[in-house]
Parts: sequence; C-alpha cells; structure tokens
Amino acid sequence: MKNLSLALNAVLAVAVAVLYYLHFKGSDSAAAGTPAGSVGGKSIVYVNADSLLTHYDFFKDTQKAFEQKGTQLDLELNQKGATIQREIQVFQQRAGGMIAAEAQAKQLELQKKAADFENYRQKAANDLSTERAQQTEKLYDNIYNYIKKYNNDTKYQFVLGFQKGGGILFADTNLDVTQKLIDGLNKEYKETQPKTEEKKEEKK
Repeated sequence: MKNLSLALNAVLAVAVAVLYYLHFKGSDSAAAGTPAGSVGGKSIVYVNADSLLTHYDFFKDTQKAFEQKGTQLDLELNQKGATIQREIQVFQQRAGGMIAAEAQAKQLELQKKAADFENYRQKAANDLSTERAQQTEKLYDNIYNYIKKYNNDTKYQFVLGFQKGGGILFADTNLDVTQKLIDGLNKEYKETQPKTEEKKEEKK
C-alpha cells in the first residue's frame, strides 16, 4: 500500500500533537534540579513532539512493521490481480471457439473471482487500517501514561507539545524535557520486549 509510512507518521504525529497539552494539578513548583518555567505561578515544561516520535523505539518498530505489512500486501494483491487478469485474457482469446453455455459459465466464474478479489482487497486494507488505528491508540496511551507517571514526581502543571508549524512559536530549550521522556519511554518499552538470552535458549 503506497505511502503507508507517510500516512502512519501523519496519524501518529497528530495524536502526539494533541496529547501534549495536558493540565496536571499539583504543587506550584517543579522538582529540585529540573528546569521549569512558570506563567502565573504555574510550572511549565515542554516536549518536542517531532523528536519524540523520531527517537521513541515503539514508534519506530511500529512504523517498520506497517511498512513491511504494506509491502507484503501490495505484493500479494499484485500477484492475485495479475493471475485473474491472465485468466480473463485467456478467456477473451478462446471465447470465440466456445459454445454459448460454456462461455457464459466461464464468464460468471471470472466475474465471481474478480468480485471476491475486490472484497478481499477491501477487507485487507480495512484490517490494516484498523490495526494501525489500534497501534496509534496504544502509542497515545503509552505516552500519556508515562507523562502522568513522570509528573507524579515533578509536579508540573502544564506539559506543552512543541512542534514545528504548531501553535507554540518559540520555546526556551532550558524547559525541554524531551530527552528525559524518550529515555523513560524507551526503557519501559525495552522491558516489555523478550530478552535476547531467552530467545537464544528457546532456539536450542
């Protein structure tokens, strides 16, 4: 499926851009040693959404998996479609020498194959789209839940999402907590993955 990775990136980017404007109730100051700005006494930091997507391993793995699935589906559909097309061409070449009943039966058979192929194509595309939406929701949940957990200690009252072309035109880099979130999210994600040593033992 063409432009699958671009579509996935766009969907996830929008999800993350929407996510970051969060309001957390807590103390009016950030944890010691962690830079934070303030507006009206409210503690504020920001996250670079583009950078987070670029370096979050879950997103990278998900994007790679969908690219592979899209390529495999394209190949499968092209092969199935080419097979049906060849059958149609052969029928067109031989139709003149076939009796009417035989030609009609073959024509109905090919029509059914074409209809079945179109139904299969649509279902496969819908299934892939549904799975992509589920992974987008999981990405949203992963980031939201980590920020919420992270904020239990830092007590920021606003975690803003900075993105090129977004609503925030400038942000002081001293208030950037992107790398801390990337490190924490990747650590959590790594802990959910099967360990290499366990995989080696399973192969023995």
